[in-house]
Amino acid sequence: MSVSKTNNKESETSKKITLSELKIGMYVLSLITKKKGVGIKSEGYILKEANITQLRKSNVTHVIIDPSRTKSNEPTDVTPTVEEPEIPDNKEPKVSLDSEMKKANKLYNNAKVLQKKILHDITSNKVIDTEAVQESTNAIVDSIFRNQDALSCMSRLRIKDDYLVEHSLNVSILMTIFCKHLGIERNVMEDLALGAFLHDIGKVRIPDKVLNKPGRFTDEEYTVMKMHVNFGVEALKETPNIPDIVMKVVSEHHERIDGKGYPNQLSSEKISQYGRMIAIVDSYDAMTAERVYKAGMHPIKAFKILISESPTSYDAELVEQFIQCLGIYPVGTLVKLASGKIGLISQLNKSKPLKPFVRVFYNARLSQVIAMEEIDLSKAKYNDQIESCIKPEEFNLDLLKFFKSAFVD
Repeated sequence: MSVSKTNNKESETSKKITLSELKIGMYVLSLITKKKGVGIKSEGYILKEANITQLRKSNVTHVIIDPSRTKSNEPTDVTPTVEEPEIPDNKEPKVSLDSEMKKANKLYNNAKVLQKKILHDITSNKVIDTEAVQESTNAIVDSIFRNQDALSCMSRLRIKDDYLVEHSLNVSILMTIFCKHLGIERNVMEDLALGAFLHDIGKVRIPDKVLNKPGRFTDEEYTVMKMHVNFGVEALKETPNIPDIVMKVVSEHHERIDGKGYPNQLSSEKISQYGRMIAIVDSYDAMTAERVYKAGMHPIKAFKILISESPTSYDAELVEQFIQCLGIYPVGTLVKLASGKIGLISQLNKSKPLKPFVRVFYNARLSQVIAMEEIDLSKAKYNDQIESCIKPEEFNLDLLKFFKSAFVD
């Protein structure tokens, strides 16, 4: 097993030990993770037990120490002369968007087929195949750790008459990205992705004339519509091996901080963090979705609504984190640049959120397709900026056709 060497002294005096042998006061030269014995340069003293716990959570299996520099346990309030080792984040190496997009496209389409089967099984009073669903949502988590931009982009491309299926899938994707941003543990993240995938299954028992009604519900119709939460909970109670977290996501996705949500009008302190998260993600995706009878909002407008309804309906701190997570211009958003070029946001720029990467393919001024190019708006050489978010129909663009040729074919 090869290990990265930091200097000659490491090779002369270093010792490889397991994580269970690591003690406070030892001097670490490098770390070795589970992934093919990868060595990470990360040097410093272990000053507290929390350092060891974090290494364990980060899939570190062994460490290279310098035994000659081990010091006896000292009071934790003593200022160290050497920095603590940098703990790696628990993420898979990122692959390119183009590489992941083909996998994400297949995953997305397969998940849609599975979602349709689930809805059919519920209407036929069959038990949900939880193993198949868990396998699909775990694959979503895997993809997001490889490159979250791929599925994020997929979630922005919708078919107007396939809302129920795509909404649940998109909420699962967005929930997983949100979890990753918040640093939630992998096993919890998988349960949340599963819960988000199943959160609206009760809607299959709502009459179509109510479910697909354009415009406002009557009081009677709204009462019927609210029943979908309980229908979903009942379906899951009949399903074996459903985690408690999944039940919370399904039962709480319409509860609100001010106690005016449904079905149980839970007060703020009784709504779990998972319930608060799904409420934000579910509402955002519903607002930005294209429906047969309603155009979807631009993400920025949806963000403004979430902010305006916090903290009465939504957890204000989590709303802020969600917006930071997706970025002002989420990946997959169609934008028009000041130059007249049109393209999709293909990558965020965390340090300069107003200057993301844009994959351009059309010139609005010339009314013609142009050679596809990815532009980093933070680079001075492009001298361009986002002018507005747009809809493909504004310029008679076949966005799905472009997307397929740009990312999948």
